Amino acid sequence: MSRHVAIVTDSTAYLPPRTMERHGITAVPLTVVLGDQALEEGTEVSARSLAQALQKRRPVTTSRPSPELFAETYRALAESGASDIVSLHLSSELSGTYDAAVLAGREAPVPVRVIDTGTVAMALGFCALAAAETAEAGGTADEAVAVAEKRAEGTSAYFYVDTLDYLRRGGRIGAAQALLGSALAVKPLLRLDSGRIELLEKVRTASRAIARLEELVAERAGGATVDIAVHHLAAPERASALADRLRARVPGLVDLHVSEVGAVIGAHTGPGLLGAVVSPR
Repeated sequence: MSRHVAIVTDSTAYLPPRTMERHGITAVPLTVVLGDQALEEGTEVSARSLAQALQKRRPVTTSRPSPELFAETYRALAESGASDIVSLHLSSELSGTYDAAVLAGREAPVPVRVIDTGTVAMALGFCALAAAETAEAGGTADEAVAVAEKRAEGTSAYFYVDTLDYLRRGGRIGAAQALLGSALAVKPLLRLDSGRIELLEKVRTASRAIARLEELVAERAGGATVDIAVHHLAAPERASALADRLRARVPGLVDLHVSEVGAVIGAHTGPGLLGAVVSPR
Protein backbone atom coordinates (compact mmCIF):
# COMPACT_ATOMS: atom_id res chain seq x y z
CA MET A 1 0.00 0.00 0.00
CA SER A 2 1.43 3.37 -1.02
CA ARG A 3 1.85 5.95 1.74
CA HIS A 4 0.83 9.53 1.13
CA VAL A 5 -0.14 12.85 2.70
CA ALA A 6 -3.94 13.19 2.81
CA ILE A 7 -5.62 16.62 2.70
CA VAL A 8 -8.80 17.31 4.67
CA THR A 9 -10.87 20.50 4.72
CA ASP A 10 -14.47 21.29 5.61
CA SER A 11 -17.62 22.00 3.65
CA THR A 12 -17.19 25.79 3.83
CA ALA A 13 -14.27 25.62 1.38
CA TYR A 14 -16.82 25.37 -1.46
CA LEU A 15 -14.42 23.60 -3.78
CA PRO A 16 -16.10 22.09 -6.86
CA PRO A 17 -16.77 18.36 -6.27
CA ARG A 18 -14.80 17.40 -9.38
CA THR A 19 -11.80 19.36 -8.14
CA MET A 20 -11.91 17.63 -4.76
CA GLU A 21 -12.20 14.23 -6.40
CA ARG A 22 -9.37 14.92 -8.84
CA HIS A 23 -6.99 16.03 -6.07
CA GLY A 24 -8.16 13.59 -3.40
CA ILE A 25 -9.39 16.26 -0.97
CA THR A 26 -11.82 15.18 1.75
CA ALA A 27 -14.38 17.69 3.08
CA VAL A 28 -15.98 17.19 6.50
CA PRO A 29 -19.48 18.74 6.54
CA LEU A 30 -20.73 21.35 8.97
CA THR A 31 -24.36 21.16 10.08
CA VAL A 32 -27.21 23.53 9.24
CA VAL A 33 -30.35 23.50 11.39
CA LEU A 34 -33.50 24.57 9.55
CA GLY A 35 -36.33 24.74 12.04
CA ASP A 36 -36.07 21.38 13.82
CA GLN A 37 -34.06 19.62 11.09
CA ALA A 38 -30.28 19.16 11.41
CA LEU A 39 -28.83 18.73 7.91
CA GLU A 40 -25.31 18.25 6.52
CA GLU A 41 -24.03 21.08 4.37
CA GLY A 42 -23.33 20.05 0.80
CA THR A 43 -25.43 16.88 0.74
CA GLU A 44 -28.64 17.39 2.71
CA VAL A 45 -29.41 21.09 2.35
CA SER A 46 -29.17 23.22 -0.79
CA ALA A 47 -28.40 26.91 -1.09
CA ARG A 48 -31.83 27.41 -2.67
CA SER A 49 -33.71 25.83 0.24
CA LEU A 50 -31.63 27.91 2.64
CA ALA A 51 -32.41 31.15 0.78
CA GLN A 52 -36.11 30.32 0.82
CA ALA A 53 -35.98 29.64 4.56
CA LEU A 54 -34.21 32.93 5.24
CA GLN A 55 -36.65 34.88 3.08
CA LYS A 56 -39.52 33.34 5.08
CA ARG A 57 -37.65 34.25 8.30
CA ARG A 58 -37.54 30.64 9.44
CA PRO A 59 -34.94 30.04 12.20
CA VAL A 60 -31.58 28.94 10.77
CA THR A 61 -28.52 28.06 12.84
CA THR A 62 -25.24 26.30 12.12
CA SER A 63 -22.91 24.05 14.10
CA ARG A 64 -19.45 22.57 13.77
CA PRO A 65 -18.76 18.93 12.88
CA SER A 66 -18.36 16.70 15.90
CA PRO A 67 -14.90 15.50 16.95
CA GLU A 68 -16.24 11.97 16.36
CA LEU A 69 -16.92 12.77 12.70
CA PHE A 70 -13.36 14.06 12.29
CA ALA A 71 -12.02 10.97 14.07
CA GLU A 72 -13.91 8.70 11.66
CA THR A 73 -12.53 10.66 8.70
CA TYR A 74 -8.95 10.47 9.95
CA ARG A 75 -9.25 6.74 10.66
CA ALA A 76 -10.61 6.03 7.19
CA LEU A 77 -7.80 7.97 5.53
CA ALA A 78 -5.18 6.15 7.60
CA GLU A 79 -6.72 2.81 6.67
CA SER A 80 -6.62 3.79 2.98
CA GLY A 81 -2.87 4.44 3.17
CA ALA A 82 -2.33 7.97 4.48
CA SER A 83 0.93 8.32 6.42
CA ASP A 84 0.17 11.92 7.45
CA ILE A 85 -2.93 14.13 7.36
CA VAL A 86 -3.09 17.90 6.86
CA SER A 87 -6.47 19.23 8.00
CA LEU A 88 -7.25 22.80 6.90
CA HIS A 89 -10.26 24.67 8.24
CA LEU A 90 -12.23 27.88 8.33
CA SER A 91 -11.31 30.61 10.78
CA SER A 92 -11.61 29.66 14.44
CA GLU A 93 -13.07 33.14 14.95
CA LEU A 94 -16.12 32.04 12.96
CA SER A 95 -16.59 28.41 14.01
CA GLY A 96 -15.51 25.71 16.44
CA THR A 97 -14.59 23.43 13.54
CA TYR A 98 -10.85 23.86 14.11
CA ASP A 99 -11.19 22.92 17.79
CA ALA A 100 -13.15 19.76 16.91
CA ALA A 101 -10.47 18.75 14.41
CA VAL A 102 -7.71 19.32 16.99
CA LEU A 103 -9.47 17.08 19.51
CA ALA A 104 -9.87 14.30 16.96
CA GLY A 105 -6.31 14.66 15.69
CA ARG A 106 -4.86 13.84 19.11
CA GLU A 107 -6.27 10.32 18.93
CA ALA A 108 -5.72 9.66 15.21
CA PRO A 109 -3.68 6.61 14.17
CA VAL A 110 -1.34 8.78 12.03
CA PRO A 111 0.05 12.30 12.60
CA VAL A 112 -2.52 15.04 11.91
CA ARG A 113 -1.56 18.68 11.36
CA VAL A 114 -4.63 20.86 11.97
CA ILE A 115 -4.41 24.38 10.54
CA ASP A 116 -6.61 27.38 11.31
CA THR A 117 -6.39 29.20 7.97
CA GLY A 118 -8.18 32.29 9.26
CA THR A 119 -10.24 32.20 6.07
CA VAL A 120 -13.48 30.82 4.67
CA ALA A 121 -15.12 29.97 1.34
CA MET A 122 -12.72 29.70 -1.61
CA ALA A 123 -10.06 31.53 0.38
CA LEU A 124 -9.99 28.26 2.32
CA GLY A 125 -10.51 26.26 -0.87
CA PHE A 126 -7.43 27.72 -2.53
CA CYS A 127 -5.36 26.79 0.56
CA ALA A 128 -6.60 23.20 0.47
CA LEU A 129 -5.97 22.98 -3.26
CA ALA A 130 -2.41 24.29 -2.89
CA ALA A 131 -1.71 21.75 -0.14
CA ALA A 132 -3.15 18.93 -2.24
CA GLU A 133 -1.04 19.85 -5.26
CA THR A 134 2.07 19.86 -3.06
CA ALA A 135 1.19 16.44 -1.64
CA GLU A 136 0.52 15.08 -5.14
CA ALA A 137 3.97 16.21 -6.21
CA GLY A 138 5.53 14.15 -3.40
CA GLY A 139 5.78 16.91 -0.82
CA THR A 140 5.85 16.20 2.90
CA ALA A 141 3.17 17.22 5.38
CA ASP A 142 5.37 20.11 6.52
CA GLU A 143 5.74 21.30 2.94
CA ALA A 144 1.98 21.07 2.33
CA VAL A 145 1.33 23.07 5.51
CA ALA A 146 3.87 25.74 4.53
CA VAL A 147 2.34 26.17 1.07
CA ALA A 148 -1.18 26.40 2.50
CA GLU A 149 -0.20 28.91 5.17
CA LYS A 150 1.57 31.09 2.62
CA ARG A 151 -1.49 30.98 0.39
CA ALA A 152 -3.76 31.92 3.30
CA GLU A 153 -1.54 34.84 4.26
CA GLY A 154 -1.66 36.31 0.77
CA THR A 155 -5.35 35.73 0.07
CA SER A 156 -7.99 38.45 0.46
CA ALA A 157 -11.76 38.05 0.63
CA TYR A 158 -14.36 40.79 0.15
CA PHE A 159 -18.14 40.56 0.49
CA TYR A 160 -21.16 42.65 -0.38
CA VAL A 161 -24.37 41.93 1.53
CA ASP A 162 -27.79 43.52 1.17
CA THR A 163 -28.11 43.81 4.95
CA LEU A 164 -25.99 43.23 8.05
CA ASP A 165 -28.96 41.78 9.92
CA TYR A 166 -28.07 38.13 9.27
CA LEU A 167 -24.49 38.64 10.45
CA ARG A 168 -25.79 40.40 13.55
CA ARG A 169 -28.23 37.58 14.34
CA GLY A 170 -25.44 35.01 14.08
CA GLY A 171 -23.06 37.05 16.24
CA ARG A 172 -20.55 37.42 13.39
CA ILE A 173 -20.59 41.22 13.48
CA GLY A 174 -21.24 43.67 16.27
CA ALA A 175 -24.74 44.98 16.89
CA ALA A 176 -23.48 48.56 16.76
CA GLN A 177 -22.07 48.09 13.26
CA ALA A 178 -25.27 46.41 12.09
CA LEU A 179 -27.48 49.15 13.53
CA LEU A 180 -25.27 51.83 11.97
CA GLY A 181 -25.73 50.27 8.55
CA SER A 182 -29.50 50.07 8.98
CA ALA A 183 -29.82 53.59 10.32
CA LEU A 184 -27.93 55.11 7.41
CA ALA A 185 -29.58 52.86 4.82
CA VAL A 186 -26.16 52.01 3.39
CA LYS A 187 -24.98 48.94 1.52
CA PRO A 188 -22.08 47.35 3.41
CA LEU A 189 -18.82 46.00 2.03
CA LEU A 190 -17.06 43.53 4.31
CA ARG A 191 -13.69 41.81 4.38
CA LEU A 192 -11.99 39.01 6.25
CA ASP A 193 -9.43 40.53 8.58
CA SER A 194 -7.44 38.42 11.07
CA GLY A 195 -10.03 35.69 10.76
CA ARG A 196 -12.97 37.97 11.50
CA ILE A 197 -15.63 39.53 9.29
CA GLU A 198 -15.15 43.29 9.49
CA LEU A 199 -17.08 46.20 8.01
CA LEU A 200 -14.80 47.73 5.38
CA GLU A 201 -16.82 50.46 3.70
CA LYS A 202 -20.36 51.83 3.61
CA VAL A 203 -21.72 52.65 0.16
CA ARG A 204 -25.01 54.35 -0.63
CA THR A 205 -26.46 52.04 -3.29
CA ALA A 206 -26.16 48.39 -4.31
CA SER A 207 -24.81 49.25 -7.76
CA ARG A 208 -22.10 51.47 -6.31
CA ALA A 209 -21.21 48.87 -3.71
CA ILE A 210 -20.78 46.17 -6.37
CA ALA A 211 -18.70 48.53 -8.52
CA ARG A 212 -16.53 49.22 -5.49
CA LEU A 213 -16.20 45.48 -4.83
CA GLU A 214 -14.88 45.07 -8.37
CA GLU A 215 -12.39 47.90 -7.83
CA LEU A 216 -11.11 46.36 -4.60
CA VAL A 217 -10.53 43.01 -6.28
CA ALA A 218 -8.76 44.55 -9.29
CA GLU A 219 -6.57 46.68 -7.02
CA ARG A 220 -5.67 43.69 -4.85
CA ALA A 221 -4.81 41.57 -7.90
CA GLY A 222 -2.67 44.28 -9.49
CA GLY A 223 -0.31 42.73 -12.00
CA ALA A 224 0.27 39.54 -9.99
CA THR A 225 -0.57 36.01 -11.10
CA VAL A 226 -3.77 35.24 -9.21
CA ASP A 227 -6.73 32.93 -8.87
CA ILE A 228 -10.13 34.49 -8.19
CA ALA A 229 -13.40 33.09 -6.93
CA VAL A 230 -16.74 34.87 -7.15
CA HIS A 231 -19.38 33.70 -4.68
CA HIS A 232 -23.07 34.50 -4.38
CA LEU A 233 -26.29 33.43 -2.68
CA ALA A 234 -29.44 33.62 -4.80
CA ALA A 235 -27.75 36.21 -7.06
CA PRO A 236 -26.38 34.27 -10.08
CA GLU A 237 -26.74 37.15 -12.55
CA ARG A 238 -24.76 39.49 -10.31
CA ALA A 239 -22.03 36.89 -9.90
CA SER A 240 -21.79 36.09 -13.61
CA ALA A 241 -21.60 39.77 -14.54
CA LEU A 242 -18.88 40.47 -11.96
CA ALA A 243 -16.89 37.46 -13.13
CA ASP A 244 -17.04 38.66 -16.75
CA ARG A 245 -15.80 42.10 -15.77
CA LEU A 246 -12.95 40.68 -13.70
CA ARG A 247 -11.84 38.41 -16.57
CA ALA A 248 -11.43 41.52 -18.71
CA ARG A 249 -9.85 43.62 -15.98
CA VAL A 250 -7.30 41.35 -14.24
CA PRO A 251 -4.34 40.64 -16.56
CA GLY A 252 -2.70 38.03 -14.30
CA LEU A 253 -5.82 35.93 -13.84
CA VAL A 254 -5.21 32.16 -14.09
CA ASP A 255 -8.32 30.43 -12.72
CA LEU A 256 -11.69 31.99 -12.01
CA HIS A 257 -14.35 30.04 -10.11
CA VAL A 258 -17.99 31.14 -9.85
CA SER A 259 -20.13 29.36 -7.28
CA GLU A 260 -23.06 29.73 -4.94
CA VAL A 261 -22.05 29.57 -1.30
CA GLY A 262 -23.36 26.77 0.84
CA ALA A 263 -25.81 26.97 3.68
CA VAL A 264 -23.32 27.67 6.48
CA ILE A 265 -22.03 30.94 5.01
CA GLY A 266 -25.39 31.79 3.49
CA ALA A 267 -27.12 31.53 6.86
CA HIS A 268 -24.96 34.39 8.15
CA THR A 269 -25.00 36.63 5.06
CA GLY A 270 -28.49 36.23 3.62
CA PRO A 271 -29.72 36.21 0.01
CA GLY A 272 -28.07 38.76 -2.27
CA LEU A 273 -24.53 38.03 -1.07
CA LEU A 274 -21.82 38.74 -3.61
CA GLY A 275 -18.25 37.91 -2.66
CA ALA A 276 -14.84 37.78 -4.30
CA VAL A 277 -11.67 36.02 -3.21
CA VAL A 278 -8.26 37.03 -4.61
CA SER A 279 -5.47 34.50 -4.11
CA PRO A 280 -1.98 35.21 -5.48
CA ARG A 281 -0.09 32.14 -6.62
